[in-house]
Amino acid sequence: MAKKKTTKSKTDTLDFSKYVRWFWIVFLGGILAVVFIFLLASWGALGEMPDPSRLANPETNLASEIISSDGETLGKFYFDDNRTPIGYEDLPKNLVDALIATEDVRHFDHSGIDGRGTLRAFVYLGRKGGASTISQQLARQLFIGFRDKESTTNAIIQKIQEWVLAIRLERQYTKEEIIAMYFNIYDFGNNGDGIRSASRIYFGKEPRDLETKESAMLVGMFKNSSLYNPRPHKNPVGVRNRRNVVLDQMAKYGYITEAVRDSLQQTELDLNYSPESHREGIATYFREYLRGFMKEWAKDDSNRKPNGDKYDLYTDGLKIYTTIDSRMQQYAEDAVGKHMPRLQAEFDNQNTPERNKTAPFLDLSTSEIDKLLKDGMRRGERWRIMKNLGKSDKEIEASFYEPTDMKVFKWIDGEAGEVDTIMKPIDSMRYYKSFLRPGMMSMDPHTGHVKAWVGGMNYRHFQYDMVKQGKRQVGSTFKPFVYATAIDQLQLSPCDVFPRTPITIEANKFGNPEPWTTKNSDGNYSGEQSLKDALASSTNTITARLMNEVGPQPVVEMAKKLGVTSDILPVPAIALGTADISVYEMVAAYATFANKGVYNKPVMVTRIEDKNGTILYQFVPESKDVLSEEVAYVTVNLMEGVTRAGSGARLRHNSEWLKKSAMYKEVMTGYPYELSNPIAGKTGTTQNQSDGWFMGMVPNLVTGVWVGAEDRAAHFKSITYGQGASMALPIWGLYMKACYADETLNVSQEEFEKPIDLTIDIDCTAKDEGDITDEADSNENIEFDF
Repeated sequence: MAKKKTTKSKTDTLDFSKYVRWFWIVFLGGILAVVFIFLLASWGALGEMPDPSRLANPETNLASEIISSDGETLGKFYFDDNRTPIGYEDLPKNLVDALIATEDVRHFDHSGIDGRGTLRAFVYLGRKGGASTISQQLARQLFIGFRDKESTTNAIIQKIQEWVLAIRLERQYTKEEIIAMYFNIYDFGNNGDGIRSASRIYFGKEPRDLETKESAMLVGMFKNSSLYNPRPHKNPVGVRNRRNVVLDQMAKYGYITEAVRDSLQQTELDLNYSPESHREGIATYFREYLRGFMKEWAKDDSNRKPNGDKYDLYTDGLKIYTTIDSRMQQYAEDAVGKHMPRLQAEFDNQNTPERNKTAPFLDLSTSEIDKLLKDGMRRGERWRIMKNLGKSDKEIEASFYEPTDMKVFKWIDGEAGEVDTIMKPIDSMRYYKSFLRPGMMSMDPHTGHVKAWVGGMNYRHFQYDMVKQGKRQVGSTFKPFVYATAIDQLQLSPCDVFPRTPITIEANKFGNPEPWTTKNSDGNYSGEQSLKDALASSTNTITARLMNEVGPQPVVEMAKKLGVTSDILPVPAIALGTADISVYEMVAAYATFANKGVYNKPVMVTRIEDKNGTILYQFVPESKDVLSEEVAYVTVNLMEGVTRAGSGARLRHNSEWLKKSAMYKEVMTGYPYELSNPIAGKTGTTQNQSDGWFMGMVPNLVTGVWVGAEDRAAHFKSITYGQGASMALPIWGLYMKACYADETLNVSQEEFEKPIDLTIDIDCTAKDEGDITDEADSNENIEFDF
């Protein structure tokens, strides 16, 4: 019996060892199978996997960034991805805490796969949360995307690929770099590609300035940026609830106290929704100019990537450093936004159907207006698009007379806006031609750096840039070129006196085919005036006498040396400003006077860097001597008379001339500039009041402003409102007042520097300040009808 028991015990032992052996076979086989599956995944057998080298440089499209001289982002160039990466050091602690608490609380403890979280997800089948780590989610965003998960097999394969890539990412990057990459890669919706764009779009601030509740809202979007989109009126309740879940998580893991959580959960979202698009935001016209500049730069064969490819403005993440000052740009746009609706209101008041049957046009017959509009049809975008679709001219023209749903620009309570309406395209053309438009540029004369650029009042609806593209008659703002030529060639002094009597330049003299006789707009031809008084009052006959002395060709040559590139016909009439010149050219020319006779070519871009910070372009200043320092200073001194005793005196608050003028009330109530520092300038008004100009300068800032309608036939009826002093000067005054209020800008309030060896007498006293006028406007009462 004992022997039998022994045999049985041995049999049991053999049977048990067999189970142990099979256990190890299965266990080790399972491990090997898992390892083999991971190897297959890494080899790409389960689906395409990225090359290991891509882990070091993940391929993402990066927007090119436009940076102001004071370090602010003016805008971006992009197609689909408005992404500008930032480093971990630029992420606020509350944002990182919100992410860790909500998405991966053990991020700093695992190696890409959270074993505890994976086991929990497996046991509870995901009911108590998933197990995807930040590294896995980053891997999915960068290299895998969101494939069809309806198939269990697909879901398993994707999870395996995520694990493999997550481990690789953990080996390649630090934990902090992974967090930064995850924030940079995520699409927050509404062109909010990456945390920097999202922060600016939803809250109007840089990520480093985000508050805890704002960080919580953005982290909440990682669950589903479409469902939890905070765009106004989309899903405010759901977004707020999701934000509060993140705040709960932050309190749960000790990142904030329960008291802070409770307080923040009661707050509103407090969005500052600021879409980043090519047609919205600050400096839109300048950004469009810059787009053209960059395209030309990229075409240059000397500007290539190391592999020889062209740089792509929309995907290569270039950084474009500009001279624009974001503060001055904002002040310029604010000045335009304040003055233009007031001026437009008066223009509309004068162009009601009862007051003007051909509104907004004057001096045109019905047939001429029809021709004007039909010519405009063929130049428009609608015609071009329909022509490309194969439509006939007759079909296209007929479409202009069919009522269409559209959004049109409108000043609403003094603010730029748009309204939905039904209008015939032909009527919308006439409607848009009724708007007065501005052009404005501001520049540092010593460096050539352009500080502000306003090509219009609303880029979405008025895309033609009136700074560089638009060229209009400059009127009396051309006169300083005549005076400078005369002073340079004839050694004249501001105190030299000339008669106001009419002068006729004979036919064939200077190539003029007919006799040319000038008139003074005020009708006054008696007495004499010094050059200083003559420029201040913009006396046409004295300017014509100077032209008769020096001839038009030297004046044209002077303008060209000052930087004017537009064609100027060398005829006597240019003395009164018949030439079409851009604001851009005029500002550069006037800046030469302020810069002691040295011309600096305007600079808009200082350097361009690639995404790694390598400098690809650095500007080289272009300057040349045009005038002697003495002649430049004397010309400036003459223009100071315009703001002391001419139409520019309305910039002052204590001018005796101004107090005698009916304009005084308008200045002191509507536009209290109260500027008392030295200012040189010149107003300009063209025939029929079609164009209003003001060129103004202080020692370190020159600014030019033009205002007018698209067509010269749309204009004010009288000089009262249709002069540079009413149309353009107020924008300059509002802008400069804002610049002076911002002491960080250091805009000069000093005297223009006088040459040490000045030999020309400039200390002559105006003889009749109380009677000085500019284009016969000072005795007319101007009150804007709001």
